This record gives sequence, structure tokens and C-alpha cells, in this order.
Amino acid sequence: MKLRILSLAAALACFAGSAFAATADPGVNARQANQHERIEQGIKSGELTKREAARLKTEQRAIRAEERAFKSDGKLTKNERKQLHRDLNRSSRDIYRQKHDAQVR
Repeated sequence: MKLRILSLAAALACFAGSAFAATADPGVNARQANQHERIEQGIKSGELTKREAARLKTEQRAIRAEERAFKSDGKLTKNERKQLHRDLNRSSRDIYRQKHDAQVR
């Protein structure tokens, strides 16, 4: 009986691990964290106005929502990952442009 329970638990752990691996993307998560830090640093230094910061944060929330939608079926496909990185590239450019424009707080 114990062996049966252990084998069932092991099978569930393998299945859960493989399902998680299909949706995990540390590259996307690291980039999102980095961009969040860049926005926060821009607010603290005064490089970003309140309106610019709000717009950039809204853009980040939209990317997170898109990521959740992509992962809702339990998989993050290659094309979905590419789309996320494309959106993160665009967001990174927006952060750079807003931090380096003539507007200051």
C-alpha cells in the first residue's frame, strides 16, 4: 500500500514538474524584474515624471497580463515566448527614451 502511494506521489511530482517547466521562462522573468528596477530608479532620480512612470508601469502590467494569458493553457510556446521578448524589447526602448528625454520631475 505504501509503495502504491509513493509511486503515485512520484508520478504526480513528475507531471507537475513537467507542466511547470513548460510555462517557466526565467529569461522573461529576469527581464521584467530588471525593467521594474529601471523604472523605480528613474522615479527616484527624477529622470521620469509621474506621468511617464505611470505609462511605463501600465505597459509592464500589460506584458504581465499577456504572459499570464499565454501560460493559461499550461504551455508557453516558442512563438509566445518570442512575442513576450518583442514586447519587452519595445518596453525597454520606451524606458530608455523616457529616462533620457528633456523632461525631469
